[in-house]
Amino acid sequence: MTAPTQQTRPVVTVALALVVAAVGLVAGVALSLGTIVFLSLTGFELSATHLIVISLVMTQGIAFGGVALVYLRLRDLPTSFIGARIPTLRDLGWVVGGYITAIAAIILAGLFVFFTGVQTSSNQAAELGIQNPEVLLVLIPASFVLIGPGEELLFRGIVQGTIRRVLGPVPGVILASAVFAAIHFVALTGGTSGRLVSIAILFFPALVFGAAYERTGNIVVPSLIHGLYNATLFSLLYVSIQMGQIGAL
Repeated sequence: MTAPTQQTRPVVTVALALVVAAVGLVAGVALSLGTIVFLSLTGFELSATHLIVISLVMTQGIAFGGVALVYLRLRDLPTSFIGARIPTLRDLGWVVGGYITAIAAIILAGLFVFFTGVQTSSNQAAELGIQNPEVLLVLIPASFVLIGPGEELLFRGIVQGTIRRVLGPVPGVILASAVFAAIHFVALTGGTSGRLVSIAILFFPALVFGAAYERTGNIVVPSLIHGLYNATLFSLLYVSIQMGQIGAL
C-alpha cells in the first residue's frame, strides 16, 4: 500500500476520523439492538428505562470506549494520547467557564429559533423522557457516568486528537465538532431540514467542549462540561414536565 503523500495526508486523516466515528456509532446501534432483541426473545419485558439504560451502556459505554481503545492499539498509540488526569484548579476553572459558555450558546440558539420561527428536530431521548419522565432521572446521572465520558473519549480524544496531529488545533476543534454534531442526525426525529438546524445548533456547544479539551489537554475537562450541560437540560426538561410547562420550554 502506498503511503499517503504530504498533499493527501490531511484528506486521509479526516477520512480516518470519520470512519472511527462511524464505526463507534454503528457498533453502538448493533450492540443495543442485539441486546434488546436477545432480552425480548428470552421473555424479558423491557420498559422505557430499560431501553435507555441498554442504549447508554452499549453505545456510550462499550462501543465508544471500545472503539477508542482499539484505535489506540491499532495505531500503537499510548493512552497518554488522550490525556486523562485528575483536574487541577485551572482545569476546574475551564469546566466552570466552559459550562457557562455552553449553556449561554444553547440559550442564544433557543432565542434565535424562537424569534425566527425556524423548525428544529426533537432528540429521541428527550421525547422518550417527555413520555416517561422517570427516564430523565436516569439520564441526569448518566450524563456524568456514560454520556459525557463516552462521547468525549471518542469525539474529542480520538477524532479531534487524530485531526489535530496533522491539521493543527483549530481545524481539529472545528472538524471534530462538526463530526460530533452531524453524528447526532440519527438521534433526531422529524424532517431533514429540522435535523440540520438542530445539528447546526449543537455545533456551538461542541466547539466549547473541543476548545476546553485543546486548552487543557485533559479529557476529563470536556467530559465534565458535557455532563453538566446534558444534566442541566435533562433537569430542566424534568422540572418543566412536573410543572406542566413543557410547551413553554
